Amino acid sequence: MDFELSEDQRLLKKTVRDFAERELKPHSREWDETQQFPREIFGKLGELGLLAVVFPEQYGGSAMSTVDYTIVIEELARVDAGVALSTAAHNSLSSGHIYLAGTEEQKMKYLPKLATGEFVGAWGLTENQAGSDAGGTRTTAVKDGDSWVLNGSKTFITNGSLADISVVMAVTDKSKGKKGISAFLIDRGTKGFRPGKKEDKLGVRSSDTSELILEDCRIPEGNLLGAPGMGFVDTLRILDRGRIGIAAFSIGIAQGAFEASLSYAKGRKQFGQAIAEFQGIQFKLSEMAVKIDAARLLMLRAAALRDAGREHKIESAMAKLYASEIAVQVALEAIQIHGGYGYVKDYPVERALRDSKLGTIGEGTSEVQKLVIARELLSRVA
Repeated sequence: MDFELSEDQRLLKKTVRDFAERELKPHSREWDETQQFPREIFGKLGELGLLAVVFPEQYGGSAMSTVDYTIVIEELARVDAGVALSTAAHNSLSSGHIYLAGTEEQKMKYLPKLATGEFVGAWGLTENQAGSDAGGTRTTAVKDGDSWVLNGSKTFITNGSLADISVVMAVTDKSKGKKGISAFLIDRGTKGFRPGKKEDKLGVRSSDTSELILEDCRIPEGNLLGAPGMGFVDTLRILDRGRIGIAAFSIGIAQGAFEASLSYAKGRKQFGQAIAEFQGIQFKLSEMAVKIDAARLLMLRAAALRDAGREHKIESAMAKLYASEIAVQVALEAIQIHGGYGYVKDYPVERALRDSKLGTIGEGTSEVQKLVIARELLSRVA
């Protein structure tokens, strides 16, 4: 059991951190206030090989590990959680689904462009009436000759209004329930397919979140992604890795808030000394550091299991649950350490609190993670 990053991983961590400090940090507050998605950043991330981290080189990927992927997302989220979220959705959800279920032709058509950032990817699962209950999907896809015709809508879709290619789940056989849900590839500009309302969010505001509207959207038969009826099954497999990414996202937010608090506590003087000298502040910093480290170890265990080709459903759920919950706790303590300054936008910790809450909701709420964990535990009882 090795708890150390390799030399290559330490270099990756430094490269992404330097990029985030240089390219993201000077603009993060502005992007947050204007809800501006920095589209040009995707091209730069692509140049660094960070938009197809785990995919083979034949598809333009960097052929790195899941552990490497967590390093990338954590370091981006440490500075700008919105950019990290869009990067995670692009990597793990849309590109991930194409790599998992796509034909060789589909992979070669889309993955290289997604890898460079020429294309932005989105993944459409959630609906107004199908959030945690993804099996309640109502969007339909009806076969018509050599085409599929889709009708319905998706909501809370990361990169929704910007995506060049979207993976969308739709019901192809209502009589089969969850086994009647299939996945489809829809290109930007397809007739009958358009972005809807852009959400005005509490946090991660530099990440685009929008509706997707499908009105008699006709796509070629070849745009079916994976086998008919396998969309929901493949979705569950996608979410197992996605939860590792959300854990990394949450840990990055927490790490950024902790580092800001540590620096502030050393520099802020009250009663003739730095507040870092007060035991109450020291206790807060200690508890924050322990929670972040524990979350990171849970995440790395899940990532290592995935890299080893082993089952990791419960480990991913545990990592996502714990990391997302402690990110909120750490951000709250960061504001408390900053006092009144933590409540104003001149300091980054108020944004960390707003950003952190998404981790407890996205890609399965904390309550859903507890259900996943419980079911796995109970299934192991003889």
